[in-house]
Amino acid sequence: MKTSILSFLFMAGFSMMVFAQQDKSQRASPPDSTIVTTDDGVMIAIHYSKPSLKGRQLGVDLAPVGEVWRTGANEATTFEVDKDVLVQGQALPAGKYSLYSIPDEHSMTIIFNKIWDQWGTRYNESEDALRVMATPSGNGEPVEQMTITADNTGTVTLLWGDWKVPFTVKVAD
Repeated sequence: MKTSILSFLFMAGFSMMVFAQQDKSQRASPPDSTIVTTDDGVMIAIHYSKPSLKGRQLGVDLAPVGEVWRTGANEATTFEVDKDVLVQGQALPAGKYSLYSIPDEHSMTIIFNKIWDQWGTRYNESEDALRVMATPSGNGEPVEQMTITADNTGTVTLLWGDWKVPFTVKVAD
């Protein structure tokens, strides 16, 4: 009898653990996405998880200055375009990429990496497809939970804390 009860409790606990892992919306950093078709006909799809500050400081406790950061949480943030594009004026072929960044005091390096289907902390620099520089601007109201937006002009913006980091995506001619 004790063995049956213990087996039942083990299976119930295991089932709940598997379900919790599958329900990504219950994570501390829940999934989100932004999908837009720009005025020049480029479909941009970004899928990411939204970490929160929770009293921590950007550039120190989170996304340390000068270090590669996964630009999100959990699985790698993905950035997909359906046409060849220019990001900040530099060529990026159509495809799906993981999105990383390197924050600095006055700029941010945005990295598009060829390996997109992975956990976010498994960055391999030799697989970079493109690196561009973006200039942060003042954000006004602090943002507790990291957010990525994209609009029909092709401006993608990373928002978190007092960071507001826009970069442009345009169809390649």
